[in-house]
Amino acid sequence: MLLWNINFNIIVFLTELIAWAIIGFIAFRIYRKLSIKPRIWKVGLVILFGLFSFSINWTMFDTLIRISILPLGVWILYAVLKGKEGRWQTYRGFAWLGFWANYIFLAATLIALPIHQAIYPEEKPSTYISDISNASIIKTHPTGNKMLLNKDLLISQLDTFDQDRIMSDVWYEETYMNTDDSNKINERFPYLLTEVKSKWGSGINSTIYIEEDGAGILISTADRQYYFRSDSSVLKEGRQSE
Repeated sequence: MLLWNINFNIIVFLTELIAWAIIGFIAFRIYRKLSIKPRIWKVGLVILFGLFSFSINWTMFDTLIRISILPLGVWILYAVLKGKEGRWQTYRGFAWLGFWANYIFLAATLIALPIHQAIYPEEKPSTYISDISNASIIKTHPTGNKMLLNKDLLISQLDTFDQDRIMSDVWYEETYMNTDDSNKINERFPYLLTEVKSKWGSGINSTIYIEEDGAGILISTADRQYYFRSDSSVLKEGRQSE
């Protein structure tokens, strides 16, 4: 199945699926109580339009959280339907369900965050490095040597990597300042780890760099960077792509 090959967030997928199921159940209860049954597709449109709202946004654990404040969709539907006999009374419950559905999705997001962190901890390199069957390294800077990836050692050492501080200022000085030749730059991470898959269902995409001594890895995601160190190098001498 194609789904099993796509790197998507399974936790968000499941919590949103449950949220839609709750919304569908409530809509069904409202629908059953109506003496005049509207068309199902119209009910769906009203619920979707009711989702439209004025919201405030804030970030929590690198995730955008939307809190709906004003039911703009409900107001617009009221303005459109109030002049048509019985229409607003028929669709009012579905319109408000659409607005309150924003809070159902908010609850789903807040539930998904700690679950995702528990299953895919950001402080573990194994979250970002799971399948390396097709992995290789690319030398991204002339200071790098011709090296190969020791896949067996990398997998066996994943649990021994310790998270360390990213010392941006110190690294910058070592790279650009402490050199006799102004045209020579000693790149700290001259290797790029390619064709690596993160844990299935994590929805995480990252870029992974390997330190010049092969014992450190720098993982860059869309939101932040993580630096891990091990006691042994995951590189071995050999020929690689330039």
